[in-house]
Amino acid sequence: MVRSEEDLGPPWLRPLLGTSFFVACRQHPELSKNECNLFCLSCTGDALCAYCVPDHRDHHVVQIRRSSYHNVIRVSEVGKLIDISHVQTYVINSAKIVFLNGRPQARPGKGVTNTCEICCRSLPDSFRFCSLGCKLGGMQWDPSLTFAIRPKRGPGSGDDGSGSDDSFSPKKPRRLEHGRFDRSGIRWSDDEGSKYHNGPMTPGTPPINRCRPSRRKGIPHRAPFYG
Repeated sequence: MVRSEEDLGPPWLRPLLGTSFFVACRQHPELSKNECNLFCLSCTGDALCAYCVPDHRDHHVVQIRRSSYHNVIRVSEVGKLIDISHVQTYVINSAKIVFLNGRPQARPGKGVTNTCEICCRSLPDSFRFCSLGCKLGGMQWDPSLTFAIRPKRGPGSGDDGSGSDDSFSPKKPRRLEHGRFDRSGIRWSDDEGSKYHNGPMTPGTPPINRCRPSRRKGIPHRAPFYG
């Protein structure tokens, strides 16, 4: 079954995934801090810098960030626009994010039981895709997948408004051997929106030994006898 373009997400999604970010703005080459890290969902044109924003004042502009040289977007921005269920989320700098495009792995690590259905990146068992682009690729052959926002559940259901299905989110951070987190320094996110700081786990500082070593006593000498 071949799905139409309308069934494969909003019209701005494909342009967003194919845009080059973090390059110098061609409209403002003479200005400093002209890095393009913004995207207008209304125009779906090239990436924007901060000096371009006034021309898009009444448009929907989102900010793109980077993690490990890959483009990411915060769930708080994109989760209100599309359904990101089945896509792995991460927590970086206390904010939940998703990657825009896949990050292929040539060879999964030992003990890996689940990988992205498109780029084969290692994933927790609760997810099918590592990025929005990979989910878009999976929609080509799986008609059950959609980016359409599902109706919000009632109060007390635990819905965080991100458009994700809670049944496909891990309940705990995924730990590796000896209780450490993923080597990339990014910890798995959980359903409760817990705030984790980015960076690998580091051992705690050992306690300082404040006890001074006792001095070794010298050899006792007896007083001489006098006749």
